[in-house]
Amino acid sequence: MFAKRTSSLSTLIVEVNGEAVELSDGVTLSQLLQQLEITTRHVAVELNLEIIPFEKHAECILVDGDQLEVVTLVGGG
Repeated sequence: MFAKRTSSLSTLIVEVNGEAVELSDGVTLSQLLQQLEITTRHVAVELNLEIIPFEKHAECILVDGDQLEVVTLVGGG
């Protein structure tokens, strides 16, 4: 007997600034930021206590249980 599948896509949960976010398997950091509507390049991202440079966002694939802190930089005076 085969186990019943609820979806053909696997999902994962990551924590962003203390809140759980459900994502599809294989999502990159760039895709997550886009989903969160963070479109500025002026953003600092810490993934599991490690700063991820902007240039690495597109190749950084998130996995279940990742913990992220995302801070956008705002100028002013």
